[in-house]
Order: sequence, then structure tokens, then C-alpha cells
Amino acid sequence: MAAVGSPLIFAVGILGNILSFLVILAPVPTFYRVYKRKSTESFQSVPYAMALLSAMLWLYYALLTKDLLLLTINTVGCVVETAYLAIYLAYAPKQAKAFTAKLVCIMNVALYGAMVCVLQLLVRDGESRVTIAGGIGSAFALAVFVAPLAIIRQVIRTKSVEFLPFWLSFFLTISAVVWFFYGLLMKDFFVATPNVLGLLFGLAQMALHLVYKNPKKKGDVSEVQLPDDDEKNQLPLHHQQQQQAGTTGHVVAPPIIDDGEQVVNGSEDDVGGNKQQSVSVMDIVLPPPEEHPTLPPLDHPAPLPPMRMAVEVV
Repeated sequence: MAAVGSPLIFAVGILGNILSFLVILAPVPTFYRVYKRKSTESFQSVPYAMALLSAMLWLYYALLTKDLLLLTINTVGCVVETAYLAIYLAYAPKQAKAFTAKLVCIMNVALYGAMVCVLQLLVRDGESRVTIAGGIGSAFALAVFVAPLAIIRQVIRTKSVEFLPFWLSFFLTISAVVWFFYGLLMKDFFVATPNVLGLLFGLAQMALHLVYKNPKKKGDVSEVQLPDDDEKNQLPLHHQQQQQAGTTGHVVAPPIIDDGEQVVNGSEDDVGGNKQQSVSVMDIVLPPPEEHPTLPPLDHPAPLPPMRMAVEVV
């Protein structure tokens, strides 16, 4: 490996620390939102559990190689990622909380502890220990880059990058470039190799932001289009009568004659032997249109126009 004391390597390492620190802080708005709303909504805990394990592995690798720049940033990473998972566990629903707790216990405690014990107790050669730890760290570094892509399906389905933070994708991409050059200058290919794919995955995430950068916000309601005049003419007759009814009107009461030829709603006169009926017209107060009773449908009602519904866009 090249000497860390080289000014160029040290400068690139400092820049990598700064960018990685920004990557670590990128989810802060997400977890502030979780804290304010007291809900994790559709956010997933897998990327943060993977990031914590990666930081733990690189911390162990930095202790073996005595790389101060790797040591500092991964110590910060372990602390911050642990805080993220604590917030997630505090506000996650019961099922997600149980899944996250199992994931952390199995992956971050059991597997990591077993790896450290095996390397420390069974691998006597220091160089072999560094090689194994570096290989495992590289593998999990790739998992960290891939983890945010687990929600690509959700992004494409909802056509929204709400749950794929832009700044996290951006700083992951830039950080991958810097750490690639750091590993190249240090001749540490365990550091350089995973950042090649990290750059590709970061570019893929940025492409998603370009495609779905202007999604509809949750709660937006699509415009409801009212039927035009032609469509109104196709409405059933009893619907048109309800729309056109006023608060008052004239009602013609037909005569009602019982068995004894007694006129109820009118008078009956004999004119030339013919019976004539006079019909009374009464003014009555009709209920408001919305309270009108529904008239029986016609035998052959006109077809209804296609229904347009207000759909809440998620």
C-alpha cells in the first residue's frame, strides 16, 4: 500500500470523508419526517441496516490496516446509522418493527460477531486476516450501494421518487468516485473495486430522479369533468326533472272518484246528459331538489354517459 502520509492521498481521503459524511447525513430529512409524523410510512429499514453493517465491517478493516481516514468516517457511520435504526424502531408498525429487530440481531450482531471471532481466534496470519476482512467489506459495500435500489419497483409503480432521497443518491455517486481514486492511490483494491459498481448504481438512481422528478403529491385529486350539453341530453328523464325542479310549482290533481261517484278533487256537472269534471289546481310547496323522492325509472332509460370519478393519486 502507498503511504497515507502522501499529501495527495491525504487530501483525497479528507474529501472522501467529507462526502461520506454528507451521505450519512442525507437521510436526516427522512427521519425528521418520521419523527414529526410519528410514522415510518413506506420507508424501509433494510438500507440502513446494511449501511450499519458495512460501516462496522470497514471499521474492523481500518483497525487491522491502521488506516486513520477509514477509521474516522466509519466510526461516525456506525453511530449515525444506529441512531437511524433506533428512530425507525420507535415509530415503525408492529410487523416492520419485528422484522427490523430480527434483521439487526441476525446480521449486525450474530453474523458480525461470528466473523470477528473467527478471524481473531482462528486466522493467525495478519495478512490473511486483512484479506478476508477486506473481501467481506467489499461485498457488503456493494450491498449498501444496491440497497436503495430495492425500492426501484415502488418508484416505477408510483412514478414518484418520494422514497428515494435525491441527495442520498447524489452524494453516493460523488463519494464513490472519490473513494475509488483513494483506493487506487493507496493500491488498496478492496476499497477501489466496490466503488466502480457504486458509481454505476448511483448513476442509475440519478436517472430515476430525472425520469420521475415531478410526481403528483399525495392527496392531489384529479380534475372532475362535468358532462356537456350532449351528455346531459342523454341523462334519464327523471334525473333531468330532479335537476330542473324548483322550490315551488303547480301540481295538477286528477279527480278521484269512489264507488259512489263522489268527486273528491273536483266537481261534476251534467251538461246535456254528459258528465263533465272540473279539475282543481293547487299550489304546493315542494321540498328542495336534493330532498325530492326518486321517481321510478323509465321502462327504457337513455344510456348514461361514462362515469368520471375523482381519484386520489398516491
